[in-house]
Amino acid sequence: MSRRRFIAGVVLAVTPLGATASAQEYKAQQTTKVTPIGYLSGPSLSANAARIEAFRQGLRELSYVEGKNIVIEWRSADGKLDRLPALAAELVRLKVAVIVTSGGAPTRRAKEATSTIPIVMTNDPDPVGDGFVASLARPGGNITGLSTFAPELSGKRLEILREVVPKLSRVAVLGSSTSTGYAQTLKEWTCPGLIDTWVKVPPRSVPAVARTLAD
Repeated sequence: MSRRRFIAGVVLAVTPLGATASAQEYKAQQTTKVTPIGYLSGPSLSANAARIEAFRQGLRELSYVEGKNIVIEWRSADGKLDRLPALAAELVRLKVAVIVTSGGAPTRRAKEATSTIPIVMTNDPDPVGDGFVASLARPGGNITGLSTFAPELSGKRLEILREVVPKLSRVAVLGSSTSTGYAQTLKEWTCPGLIDTWVKVPPRSVPAVARTLAD
């Protein structure tokens, strides 16, 4: 099963399609009730265009089409993450049937906004460490979805890199201490028995990253 069909399937599994609630702008003009789905993103929608189209395609493959039997309420913080709480609260006020989140920050704000509306996370590196779910096998609560397993895979990637370049003795890791799953990822990268790992964590700005790369 493809990733897009899996995500679409999870969304539909937790969404009461055919529910009586409809999106705000459709209430006055639709005679057929449609089910509202909320989509909450930190980056701009254009930055996630490929993923968004894959999500739409996955829904279409399961016979759910925007404007026909579902409507998607798109909300993006356009990179300004302090806007996420208000956007999440807006989706809750719209009474969407489910909220799809595109990362750790949107998932956290959606979780803070509601404990009853199902939340489907599509791209979180460490949902257990972030406190979103009790475990991957038994999430509990109102959150489910996909994990990228970023922390767990970090050490394995380093091992593969060492096999490809046997003489490798020093690696520079460029990351952000505010990224979700960072602590566990750092632990995996600096695991004894691998290689001497050098980590620099610059502020989130283009000039800072450029200076770090130049060092």
